[in-house]
Amino acid sequence: QVQLVESGGGLVQPGGSLRLSCAASGFVFSAYHMHWYRQTPGKERELVPREHVALITNTGDTTKYADFVKGRFTISRDNAKNMVYLQMRSLKPEDSAVYYCNTVVPNSEGWQTNYWGQGTQVTVSS
Repeated sequence: QVQLVESGGGLVQPGGSLRLSCAASGFVFSAYHMHWYRQTPGKERELVPREHVALITNTGDTTKYADFVKGRFTISRDNAKNMVYLQMRSLKPEDSAVYYCNTVVPNSEGWQTNYWGQGTQVTVSS
């Protein structure tokens, strides 16, 4: 089955850096795009509780970012290791959130299905 396991979160001071990692298994990793999302407290009941942060295509040739992280965050992947990363620099308090790794792949019945990791907490505070 598809599994996504995030790691690398923690407490960091404003202006600092963190590198998140996501280990993927259970599907042909190199065939699918990967995403990072984030969710801040209190948004659980919103229609779209998670913000899309970054996307990387299956080959890694193309990346896209939300405006609020452009120039500060970098998404990358290692298809040989089934890993996707999010390098975060110049962190701000408003970047504090639970960060989730995501992909959309067909399930056993062929339906396109959203898969999420358990999330990793990032807290930016002095």
